[in-house]
Amino acid sequence: MNRQQAHHHHHAPPDYNRAFAVGVALNVGFIVVEVVFGLMANSLALLTDAGHNLSDVLGLLLAWGASALAGRKPSARRTYGYSRATILASILSGLLLFAAVGAIAWEAVGRFFTPVEPAGVTIMWVATVGVVINTATALMFVSGKDHDLNIRGAFLHMAADAAVSLGVVISGALIWKFALNWIDPVISLVIVVVIFFSAWDLLKDSLNLAIDAVPRKVDPEAVRAFLLSRPGVAGIHDLHIWAMSTTDNALTAHLVMPEPPDDDRFLHEVAIELRHHHHIGHATIQVERGDGSVECHQGQNCAE
Repeated sequence: MNRQQAHHHHHAPPDYNRAFAVGVALNVGFIVVEVVFGLMANSLALLTDAGHNLSDVLGLLLAWGASALAGRKPSARRTYGYSRATILASILSGLLLFAAVGAIAWEAVGRFFTPVEPAGVTIMWVATVGVVINTATALMFVSGKDHDLNIRGAFLHMAADAAVSLGVVISGALIWKFALNWIDPVISLVIVVVIFFSAWDLLKDSLNLAIDAVPRKVDPEAVRAFLLSRPGVAGIHDLHIWAMSTTDNALTAHLVMPEPPDDDRFLHEVAIELRHHHHIGHATIQVERGDGSVECHQGQNCAE
């Protein structure tokens, strides 16, 4: 006798629509300010940073769009809905961060050979506004950065911008007061290193989810041990764990039970345990008597 139970219980992810809307509005306004004052102060640095901020606004819009798609209901053709769009968005966010790192590093290295004129007070004040706006925007996403890669991408874009603006303020002040022109590219390269490692983690985790690797927060050996420890379970095979989105994980497994239970209580209890203790909200368990009639299709998950 085979028995299969699809159990899908997951809490809706937090709604970040307001955070995205406020973040986009603040950053678009700041881009306008940078362009205006950049032209007034004849500052290529401010105009360049305005272009960089525009790419981060695109990153925010990308994450916002993916978040909105993830909220759409599944259909007969798309049975998981559009939730996987959040994984694609986090990959693109990581690539955008790498592009920003490359642009900042290129400009910083160039300044070692062609030092810029000391930053004016206007540039430092505009950069200070950037620190405030980007920090405020990043803080709106800080609660979700450890639970949702898509939100982490939005957070990193804003945190990176805040760091760049802070670097402009610090280096501008040091250059203005002490004529230390070399400090500007040095601080820029330090910021590049910090952003690079954050972007690398984001991109690595996103690519792992894209190829259906087990999400970082899920311990597959602990899940296997838990399933094998259930009363009546003699073996397990075809265990698969993957991400349906950046917030929701799924599992399928075949449990060998020579004397399967008469009702579905066992399956419900397993699903609840997986959800609360193993970060898996969508579990599909197939129970088998263990007569050897079912073929296992994946090496390490075939042993009983």
